[in-house]
Amino acid sequence: MEYAAAKSTMCRQCGAHFAPSVPRHTVRLHAKEEPVETLSSDPSLFRKMEGFWNKHHSSVIECFDCKAKQEISSAATSTICPKCSAHIDLRDYKITTSFSRSIRTHGEIHLTAKGDLASTSIRCRSALIEGKMRGNMHCAGTATVNYIGKIPGRLTAEHVLVERKSDVQFFRQIRVKSIEIRGRMSGEIVADAAVVIHRNATLDGNVTAKSISVEKGGIFTGQLVIGNAGLTQAELLPETKPAAAPEADVIAPEAVPHPLPAT
Repeated sequence: MEYAAAKSTMCRQCGAHFAPSVPRHTVRLHAKEEPVETLSSDPSLFRKMEGFWNKHHSSVIECFDCKAKQEISSAATSTICPKCSAHIDLRDYKITTSFSRSIRTHGEIHLTAKGDLASTSIRCRSALIEGKMRGNMHCAGTATVNYIGKIPGRLTAEHVLVERKSDVQFFRQIRVKSIEIRGRMSGEIVADAAVVIHRNATLDGNVTAKSISVEKGGIFTGQLVIGNAGLTQAELLPETKPAAAPEADVIAPEAVPHPLPAT
């Protein structure tokens, strides 16, 4: 009896037998919760969450048709304008062969070295030009040029960056807000703000801009108009009205008896 009493005992209230050496359930529950507390204090978890939010940030875009603005997530591939219900493309495009269709997107256009862009209308947020561009492109942001050769297409952008290894010739006028030249470029530039020619860079062509900066070692050759970026192509100076000629003496017809001889 003493041996059985040592192994188990009986509850005085409900009569159930239990072993006094078995640990209580509260201790086991506490042991299971410890790894959860350790996981929450792991700094790598905070870095993962921070990277998730940074990757999926929001941005403001403008409708191509009605110019209405809205905020969208960077993870979205398309959206609908809340004002005019127009479809807005948000995807990035990579052009590796001949391409002649029109594109309107708030994503990036990557024209690779083997690409040949002949579209008459390309609108994008940003662009990387490494191949032939024979069409027209407008970038709401930055257009980066990393190309050696001639570009017969028309390029307009908020900002243009000509990379260091580039040796590019633009046949048509480039209209931008600002432009940075790190390599070699020739062509006509109309900039609403600044033109910057970095060290060891070369620009050959006419420039109309608010300001120009040529770093030590940079070379600029061509005509320069500073202060008025509203000039159009083949227009060096704004038109000036001719001075008014002095009024000639008016002779009444009846005062002339005979026609005056031609001189």
